[in-house]
Amino acid sequence: MSISDRSRKAMENLGLTSYEIRVYLSLLDSGAMTAADISKKSGVPYSKIYEVLNSLEEKGWLESDSSRPQKFFPKSPSSALEAMRTRHENNFRESQSTVVNELMPMYTKSGIKERPEIWVARGVFNIVAKVNEIVQNARQELLVALPFVAADIAKPLQPVLRTLHDRGVKIHILASAKITPETIKALSRVAEVRIKDGLFGGGVIGDGKQVVLLLGEGTGEYGSFEPIAIWADHAGLAGFAKGYFQYLWEDSTQKKRK
Repeated sequence: MSISDRSRKAMENLGLTSYEIRVYLSLLDSGAMTAADISKKSGVPYSKIYEVLNSLEEKGWLESDSSRPQKFFPKSPSSALEAMRTRHENNFRESQSTVVNELMPMYTKSGIKERPEIWVARGVFNIVAKVNEIVQNARQELLVALPFVAADIAKPLQPVLRTLHDRGVKIHILASAKITPETIKALSRVAEVRIKDGLFGGGVIGDGKQVVLLLGEGTGEYGSFEPIAIWADHAGLAGFAKGYFQYLWEDSTQKKRK
């Protein structure tokens, strides 16, 4: 019996060896067999056959009876996979408990702190760098809220947005009504664009995981004013930002592509 390369690879990913796959497929094809018959049909050397059969039985892929000579039967793939899943989950829980109980006190005692999930970005250069990072790493969805004060970043982002668009990334841009029609037209070629009156805040959300939120201006070095934003890979904050973006999106005017 032959199977697709995809199914064979999936079985290997589950931890089955080449010999084990051959034995199991032979049993599926012919039904119950003795070890000697399985060896002949599968091509697995007889010197290895019991090792392979015992391994498959431990993994839940076959069972045997008490006849003489002993016969082996294939279990259904769904039953075998469920047995493997249960065993792996149990093993994970046991390993998790052991590692946490022994290593967490060591981690706490060391005084090491985990990296923060939220950073403050100051200045146009730093903010644009973080926006670029999120944009370039997007694989499925990119949400952009573009207020008038951030319109200058639209032009340099267009080539990157074009690349994402060609890769199949869904891009939604919520733009201020004050942004020029030329800019809106250019953006609408690579994204679904909607216009929102009174759009003051802005930000970028990538794949619902990372977010940059513009906070306005703050006092920088020597008392000067500089734009401030927060960048986060915090799932909760990104989810909240996405929910608010969708609320604004539904309350905006659609800009049709031309």
